Amino acid sequence: MNFLRDISCEHIMDSLADGVFTVDLDWNITFFNRAASAITKVPREEALGRKCWEVFRSSICDGACALKAALKAGESRSNRSLFFLRPDGAKVPISISAAPLRDRRGKIVGGVETFRDLSALRLMQKQLDGLYRVEDILSKSEAFQRTLGILPQIAASGSTVLILGESGTGKELVARAIHNLSARAAKPFVAVNCGALPENLLESELFGHKAGAFTDAKKDKPGRFQSADGGTLFLDEIGDMPLALQVKILRALQEKVIEPLGSVAGVRVDVRIIAATNRDLEDMVARQLFRSDLFYRLNVVRLALPPLRQRPEDVPLLARHFIARQNALTGKEISGLAPEVLQVLIRHDFPGNVRELENIIEYAFILCPGGLIRSEHLPENLTESLAAGLADSLAAGSSRALSGSSGRMEDIKRHAARQALERHGGRVMAACRELGVSKDTLRRILSKGTDPSDD
Repeated sequence: MNFLRDISCEHIMDSLADGVFTVDLDWNITFFNRAASAITKVPREEALGRKCWEVFRSSICDGACALKAALKAGESRSNRSLFFLRPDGAKVPISISAAPLRDRRGKIVGGVETFRDLSALRLMQKQLDGLYRVEDILSKSEAFQRTLGILPQIAASGSTVLILGESGTGKELVARAIHNLSARAAKPFVAVNCGALPENLLESELFGHKAGAFTDAKKDKPGRFQSADGGTLFLDEIGDMPLALQVKILRALQEKVIEPLGSVAGVRVDVRIIAATNRDLEDMVARQLFRSDLFYRLNVVRLALPPLRQRPEDVPLLARHFIARQNALTGKEISGLAPEVLQVLIRHDFPGNVRELENIIEYAFILCPGGLIRSEHLPENLTESLAAGLADSLAAGSSRALSGSSGRMEDIKRHAARQALERHGGRVMAACRELGVSKDTLRRILSKGTDPSDD
């Protein structure tokens, strides 16, 4: 056991996966291990000497501090769950344990706290339960924030809600938040995609059927309306619903009665309807493709969700969120986006909206081993866009740098190529992928300044 004498306590603490920090009796942080720095995103040198509440800004720092209670009682306090705020504004769920620190004579000289990041556990639980709330909808957009600000009132009203927005804007997330804020939160939230099933199956799915209603109906089956009884039924892509079924939906809304296939009697249900579509229902009504009476019955409260291209300020926020989620799910340690990648994402139109951004981050995690997500980790269509944008910006910068000299295009291209090589540590193929040229073309640019568009 002599080798233990050569291992410092600090090295042992730094090898732990849980965060550990200590404070003196004035609440100044005196030790901050590597995991504590990784979880809080606060460098060790910045944490040391600061008050613990300045670093953590947790939900119990205002009077219910577990460490304070442990010091006062002279004994440990274990497994308390709480949130703390990271410097980037993210709320991180953690489980903590606290205990007093004593010197050799047993005198209390400070305290020690260990904490464990519960983000991955909370994420998996949330996905299993579908308990998404307003705070799970991330946006810095003023227009979107105004929408989120009235969700509690909308939820409390019990009124039918129509959510408009392109695919991938988060319509179901908003619908779940309304349900979870409402008096129906303890009852089921049931979602149906009206555009994903043919008409005969959709009718059975929504309203259920009796045994013998059709060939394969061997027993009674309740529909989604009955499954959602007492709760909320989310009708996604309702603009794709056939006209014949719209009559039945209207009756369910007006009379709170449904008729299962093959039944001669109605079934009373108590269901709140939240509908969503990416289509222009008013235009469909004008062209008699959607019933006007159903439209006006649905259009009690209307929420329009802006597409991601109209709120580029949300791209960095959402990207950080998806990176944190993928880190939790995969066990990787991706620290963020390289500056050039962030710029191309902000410029991207995102026809698939937030869902497309999430897919881009998930794809990048497959290729990125750690550190920053760079251009070579992006899908090909974005890599081409990145190359074009970088080439333009480098050319513009080079033009300014070369003003007053010859300013020849060959010099500008050569300068851009050299900078790309420098960024990638001399790796030719990585520079080629960034600039969107072949290896031979890059060589010609470096030697003669040949136009990349020739290749």
